[in-house]
Amino acid sequence: MDLKSFSLEGKVALVTGASYGIGYAIASSYAKAGAKIVFCDIKQEFVDKGLASYAADGIEAKGYVCDVTNEPMVQDMVKKIEAEVGVIDILVNNAGIIKRIPMCDMTAEEFRQVIDVDLNAPFIVSKAVIPSMIKKGHGKIINICSMMSELGRETVSAYAAAKGGLKMLTRNICAEYGASNIQCNGIGPGYIATPQTAPLREKQADGSRHPFDQFICGRTPAGRWLQADELTGPAIFLASDASNAVNGHILYVDGGILAYIGKQP
Repeated sequence: MDLKSFSLEGKVALVTGASYGIGYAIASSYAKAGAKIVFCDIKQEFVDKGLASYAADGIEAKGYVCDVTNEPMVQDMVKKIEAEVGVIDILVNNAGIIKRIPMCDMTAEEFRQVIDVDLNAPFIVSKAVIPSMIKKGHGKIINICSMMSELGRETVSAYAAAKGGLKMLTRNICAEYGASNIQCNGIGPGYIATPQTAPLREKQADGSRHPFDQFICGRTPAGRWLQADELTGPAIFLASDASNAVNGHILYVDGGILAYIGKQP
């Protein structure tokens, strides 16, 4: 096998919500593999922070302010990217939210908001880039799914419903556009050590580990939280020609949680 098939040299990659966190790690790895990076976020301040971080890492990136739930805004952004950078070869639908609220305490509006960002937005952005991918003759779409597309847990009914739907949207894009040489796959991250999860990993006042930290490490065969950069190898693979025969697949990068029933008490 020619290892050059893993290269992203000259490809244009759009990663939504990539000002920080998982999206930033994936976009940065794409840049190192040769891709031209474009990203979007919902506020200018987030885009500016992202641009500063990319510049500090020596990465040339172009950022756009866009609400990915707003179809006209998304269509306009994609047109601008095509005019200013080039046709999008790789799309990573990374932007997402979670609301941890018990189901019976959650309003229908709160439920809809999570569905809108985590499921409707990937539909909207994918729909915007697919026509040009068809014309170009190839394309890669990667949806950031979740273990919650396979498992349920207390307080995340909307998130699990959205990510389960995103899993099936991934498979349906494969079914509809595979003949156009478009591969659509998903990545299902496990529990990642990010600034957002830092409070769950802090030592308690008595020096003990946070209960959720104990829970996650006990449920993970790796026995630890994962790092964001551990998603980058799978992300590069799914964005590259090395994965041209992989379509409609969800690659869970979870340290083995989904394969493990947990330790006996």
